[in-house]
Amino acid sequence: MALPTETQIIDNLKNVLDPELHIDVVNLGLIYGVNRDEKKNHVHVQLGLTSPACPYAPELQRQVEETVAKMEGVQTSAVEITLSPPWDPRTMASDEAKDMLGIF
Repeated sequence: MALPTETQIIDNLKNVLDPELHIDVVNLGLIYGVNRDEKKNHVHVQLGLTSPACPYAPELQRQVEETVAKMEGVQTSAVEITLSPPWDPRTMASDEAKDMLGIF
């Protein structure tokens, strides 16, 4: 069974919502990277946070990892939280998310 493409993984991660903002992690710009290892059927995701002190970090990390792990073809997955670069909604969020956040 083939490993999902990066696009498929990112599309699937649109189902993970930030619990405070109620916007998905993809449109918020919190998915900093997706690395696939086809030989091991492994997916590694770099997840940013809206703030370094985000109280929902463990929950977001768990949800992202579970979402990826449930995808057909994925045998193992890991989610690494990173704070570099710091999240900036003005440059990282989608236009849709900026509109929802009131950023013009």
